[in-house]
Amino acid sequence: MLTIAFVTQKGGAGKTTLAASLAVAAAHSGETVIALDLDPQGSLAAWGSRREGEGPSFDRLTVERLPQDKLPQLKAILAALDRKGFTIAVLDTAGVDNATSHVAMQAADLCLMPARPSRLDIEATRTTFRAVMRMGRSVAFVLNQCPSTPKSSRALEAASGLKMLGVLADPMICARADYQDALAAGLGVTEYAPNSKAALESLALWDWAQKQLRGKVDVTQQQTAVGH
Repeated sequence: MLTIAFVTQKGGAGKTTLAASLAVAAAHSGETVIALDLDPQGSLAAWGSRREGEGPSFDRLTVERLPQDKLPQLKAILAALDRKGFTIAVLDTAGVDNATSHVAMQAADLCLMPARPSRLDIEATRTTFRAVMRMGRSVAFVLNQCPSTPKSSRALEAASGLKMLGVLADPMICARADYQDALAAGLGVTEYAPNSKAALESLALWDWAQKQLRGKVDVTQQQTAVGH
């Protein structure tokens, strides 16, 4: 089983929205997916409780089930899910730099770090990026909530800045109401608006992520001036 963790210490970056839509896109591509909520706010678990469609499965890992200072518990849970036949686990974490988020980073095959196209958001990724790099985990930024204007200068500038820090996932994700409306309805955006631009973005992000997970994309981790 392969594990994707959405991590960043900046709240409001869109981790839960992306995690939900990516989990659904993966499930509809034929993967057996489990979405795990490690955020005390429980937004992903609340989304899962509203679902009526097929896949992905979901669960919430509370502090009682996952002591914050112990990685083996999460690895044991993931190993048990692997034995049950799950092929992809998607982890949603809190928008703070805490021990539980670090446990998720260590257990993940790929860490995705959403960031909005603003200097504040990009600067806020640095602590999380350093932590992931120290752990030697695979990591990529996801530029999220971009202006929908084609080739927006703000989005392109942000993309350039994130590429200097490390790997940037493809595509950039635009700010579209379909993402929030799908989450509120307990759906992935590919279910809620299957022919929309948001759905195409979500499918493209899953395609990029699964290729990286399975070694079909040559991604070199870059430890650059972010650590200086």
